[in-house]
Amino acid sequence: MVITRNSDPQNIPLELFVPELADSLEMEHISRVHQSAMRDGWIRLRKNKGALVCLAVLIILTLFAIIAPMVSPYTYYQTDYMAKLNSPSAEHLFGTDIFGRDQWTRVWYGTRISLLIGLCAAVINIFIGVIYGAVSALLGGKVDAVMQRIIEVLVGIPSLILVILFMMALPPGIWTIILALSITGWVQMARLVRAQILRMKNMEFVLAAQLLGTGTWTMIRRHLIPNTVGVIIIQVMFAIPSAIFTEAFLSFIGIGLSEPQASLGVLINNGYSVLRGSPYMLIYPAVTIVLIMVCFSIVGDGLRDAFDPRMKG
Repeated sequence: MVITRNSDPQNIPLELFVPELADSLEMEHISRVHQSAMRDGWIRLRKNKGALVCLAVLIILTLFAIIAPMVSPYTYYQTDYMAKLNSPSAEHLFGTDIFGRDQWTRVWYGTRISLLIGLCAAVINIFIGVIYGAVSALLGGKVDAVMQRIIEVLVGIPSLILVILFMMALPPGIWTIILALSITGWVQMARLVRAQILRMKNMEFVLAAQLLGTGTWTMIRRHLIPNTVGVIIIQVMFAIPSAIFTEAFLSFIGIGLSEPQASLGVLINNGYSVLRGSPYMLIYPAVTIVLIMVCFSIVGDGLRDAFDPRMKG
């Protein structure tokens, strides 16, 4: 008997239907291995070749920033007036500055300082922003309204003005810059975390935890924050280069770190003053900070695509 699309189902003989025999254990088998959100995101990130290359560049720059000043025969503050403004050579790979200090050591030491400032500022912003946004979203009501008005006031004040005033009120130093960058840097993180938790607030696992009597802090720590890790990581990847750029700008205009301390902003400022006679002093730190900014941005875009559920395929 030939069965076509237009055949009447009632006229098809039952003997043509053969039941499929399947093992009861096989029926419960899950074809796809369960993976955490972090592992799933990493698998999709590995498909982004540009993000992987930039991630490798960031790792290499970080290793150079840590190791190069330690193995260099010179220190970042060691002066030699007989060798000032020497062009790059085998003895001084990046040349020397106006005080005869080795630019190779100072560039990588400055990269270490800039990365440290960016990372510490981002960690502080995570700590404040995540807790603030989570409490605001979970408690809701009047508490949420008051906390959001505080954020609106901070957003209304230009952050750069607050940072400059803070820098002028305290002695210059690494931790002064970190604290200055943390005054309003956490606001964007708080807004993102609040939006994510408001979306998850009425989901089944949150309601179940509330019915079981889970406290507010336990709810935030064990249920809500782990489900916002993707957003937090993406925001951090954009917050670090932003902090590095702000520090470089402050140091360039003369209110950041002071000599003999070195950051990429200090080195760019020094190189700008002797640009015509010794352009290498500006080129090396400028290329380094551009690499850091571009690589962080590309890795951040890659992470955003990797943790976006709509990009799953």
